[in-house]
Amino acid sequence: MTPLVDLKGKRGLVIGIANEHSIAAGCAEAFARCGARLAATYLNDKAKDWVQPVVDQLGIEWTAPCDVRIPGELEALFAQVQERWGGLDFLLHSIAFAPKEDLHGRVVDSSAQGFSIAMDVSCHSFLRMAKLAEPLMATGGCLLCVTFYGSERVVEHYNLMGPVKAALESATRYVAAELGAKAIRAHAISPGPIATRAASGIDRFDELLDRAAAQVPAGKLVDVSDVGALAAFLVSDAAKGITGTVIPVDNGQHLFA
Repeated sequence: MTPLVDLKGKRGLVIGIANEHSIAAGCAEAFARCGARLAATYLNDKAKDWVQPVVDQLGIEWTAPCDVRIPGELEALFAQVQERWGGLDFLLHSIAFAPKEDLHGRVVDSSAQGFSIAMDVSCHSFLRMAKLAEPLMATGGCLLCVTFYGSERVVEHYNLMGPVKAALESATRYVAAELGAKAIRAHAISPGPIATRAASGIDRFDELLDRAAAQVPAGKLVDVSDVGALAAFLVSDAAKGITGTVIPVDNGQHLFA
């Protein structure tokens, strides 16, 4: 297939591949197709079995475990980037988590511990990655994360993840402002609803998919390849003048309340 943009020579770290249907996998496929060198993470040994087929198919150079809840594991990952590559050109953060009992309940009923876990894994980990990536991006780079329109308005059953994604989007703007002088850009990609394993944790997500499909002007939802195409553009030199944005890729769903 024809490359979307030229990423030859660029080194990218993809965090959050769960299986071949995940958003991170769609982005990794686009990065690889455009010529980027890639590394990827897996949550733990059990999850590695689901990630490995994606790694093999795309020719990802190396993998490492990354559970941001385990002290030192994220730092060890970036130490490997330094040791293996000596630098980094782009990074994709595509992880989110909230305890089920907090995710499936009202926001006002969420526990302090559950809220803290959700914010730490889904938002603060992006700030940690930005800090660790900064010294590796000596000539500039791009940091991407994944959000959802439930950050801007109430989406039934999205619950706790709404405030958490709102925080992630705000964090992205601050990252872009603080690291911009070093030519490091930051963006939050906001896909429409996609049937991924992560999304299946949201109560009655199939109903959300049906409502979204009926609402979009195109009459169909986006898939992970659409997200990957946008991600590849954003990390390319073609987008070097763009930073600090929250960009929807949803076939126009954001046009409607």
